[in-house]
Amino acid sequence: MGTERHYDVTIVGAGIAGCALALALGGRGLSVALIEAQPMSDEPLPECIGLAHFDPRVSAITPQSRRFLQTLGAWDAIDNYRHCAYRHMTVWDGQGSGQVEFDCAEVGAEFLGHIVENRAIVHALQKRLKAAVDVTPINPSKLASCSRGESGDLLLELDKGEQIVSRLVVGADGAMSRVRSLMNFDTREWDYGHRAIVTTVEVEKPHNSTALQRFLSTGPLAFLPLPGEFEHHYCSIVWSVEEALADELLALDDTAFCKELGAAFEYRLGEVVACSPRFAFPLRQRHAKDYVQAGIALVGDAAHTIHPLAGQGINLGLQDVAVLSEEILSAASRGTNPGQLENLRRYQRRRKGQNLLMMAAMDGLKRVFEPQILPLRWLRNTGMRALSQFAPLKKQLMRHAMGLGE
Repeated sequence: MGTERHYDVTIVGAGIAGCALALALGGRGLSVALIEAQPMSDEPLPECIGLAHFDPRVSAITPQSRRFLQTLGAWDAIDNYRHCAYRHMTVWDGQGSGQVEFDCAEVGAEFLGHIVENRAIVHALQKRLKAAVDVTPINPSKLASCSRGESGDLLLELDKGEQIVSRLVVGADGAMSRVRSLMNFDTREWDYGHRAIVTTVEVEKPHNSTALQRFLSTGPLAFLPLPGEFEHHYCSIVWSVEEALADELLALDDTAFCKELGAAFEYRLGEVVACSPRFAFPLRQRHAKDYVQAGIALVGDAAHTIHPLAGQGINLGLQDVAVLSEEILSAASRGTNPGQLENLRRYQRRRKGQNLLMMAAMDGLKRVFEPQILPLRWLRNTGMRALSQFAPLKKQLMRHAMGLGE
């Protein structure tokens, strides 16, 4: 038998959501364990700016998410490293003339959001965790089993034989969540039959702090602005394509791929000069029917995965963390067990509807832009032009997407 340790809250997964939750709970009188299967690296981030030095995984951080990262003390490290604030967004239909422009000035903001490398966010959060009070990182260590004890506490066994007893276990372990699987959470899910190709590209023309997205019949293509230097201009791309086309594009050499990419993007930023190694992942919509059980809560991708076309996944996850931490700390202030189902259901009520609304919107957008039937194409383009001209509705959509409220 391994050594048994007791915690108030045990978080499984030290990615963005897990680290953020540990920081939000640290130093508030709760004992917190943070379990991560991979080593938590102390290696510095690359300072060079170039194709080989960007993380291919980036996120579009909203002002609301940035404020939350600021409250955790993590934003300064991101700000001092690198990111790209984008002030403008252009979205257009690849099969017509419909186009919508979004500008931060329309809602009196400095920016619409920030494009940040995922590893920079994780690095900033993990750096803060080193000084966090009452947080115990346990890594590298994998969750082997999770069961409910007679007292109602959760019993966790790790792959090295260590045993943990916790009043609350939080699954922050991603789309293939071990916690979700072990505790038999039901999900609704379906494949899109698409893969997202991600890479960093150098383009001929400056992006001018603009995020660009073209809706094609095969799926959306986004160019997200990254920091550049001298005469070198960089973007992170997310290209969602049907399975057969994904195989074709991945099989191309870099020169041929850049040529295909430039044509698909109508050369809005001139020629695509070069690209970094390409990665692809299957697109699947997944949503847990419940986010909570007694003593268990799911956050982020463990609770819901969303189509990446608007880059909202990480923002939904951070909002989950912000709300769950509020409910846990509120329970602690009342002397209530943080794993009590009534407390956790409040978290679910506050987040589930918002997440479902965003997931439905993204799924709806994808489906609206796929059909090439002429009447639907006409309606799409007419709708985009109408939205572009109807300022009140456009402002409302922008404020909602940015997390600015009404």
